[in-house]
Amino acid sequence: MEQPIRVAVNPAHTVARIDVPFAGNPEGPAANRALAELRGSVIPATVGRIPGAETAVTGETAGTHDFNQTTKQRAPIVFAFVLGLAFLLLLLTFRSIVIPIKAIILNLLSVGAAYGVLVWIFQDGHLQGLLNFHSNGGVVTWLPLFLFTVLFGLSMDYHVFILSRVKELYDHGVPTDEAVARGIRTTASTVTSAAAVMVAVFAIFATLRTLDIKQLGVGLAVAVLIDATLIRGVLLPAAMKLLGDWNWYFPSWLEWLPKLNVEAALREEHSIEATPVAVD
Repeated sequence: MEQPIRVAVNPAHTVARIDVPFAGNPEGPAANRALAELRGSVIPATVGRIPGAETAVTGETAGTHDFNQTTKQRAPIVFAFVLGLAFLLLLLTFRSIVIPIKAIILNLLSVGAAYGVLVWIFQDGHLQGLLNFHSNGGVVTWLPLFLFTVLFGLSMDYHVFILSRVKELYDHGVPTDEAVARGIRTTASTVTSAAAVMVAVFAIFATLRTLDIKQLGVGLAVAVLIDATLIRGVLLPAAMKLLGDWNWYFPSWLEWLPKLNVEAALREEHSIEATPVAVD
């Protein structure tokens, strides 16, 4: 720690605030060791001995440390919830157990690629001149979990859009190989246009000076670009072609699950409304 150490007491003499400046970077390893020493040894040996006294350590170092710990503890819950909900919705929508498993794997690949790019650029310090930033040796704490939720939603949007077309062709008797080829071909322009717009918008964030927003923009832009090209344009059709009719495997013991087919319901409703009626 460093001097000066300041003590402020409220008029009622019931609350005291002690400001202890940490030496070095407030988020560096020295500050974190000092925080652990303060909480684990210094406070219990001093203020902690006063009967009925309540203590709390605040400040930039403590806040960052506690936020990191909370994020690490809650991250598995968020991952399990998002992956579980996506699996259930895809299972009910496409009546296949293979489709949701494959979708989750592909989406995790795009998210993992975004994480890798962020580490390579901002943690390892590459492209600092091109992106006009100075690396602080890490990625902002809140970004990985935020990127996961946003990118998983965007990736799932592309995935459902493409697979809906493929499933529709397959339900009309088109073989899986041909259905995949036609489905990718008919949705390619829409997916590419949407991805181009999002990449352009996210790239603007990468030009800003704030390092947090710059990391967010780079992560989102790279992830959407990879997802719309390598993942949806190469890996998805390749995996579906290799699996063939196994793409639509649905165990008989899951037949009791409800069906979610919004497009079919809309087509049926439109057909009923458009049916001509003869009047004598």
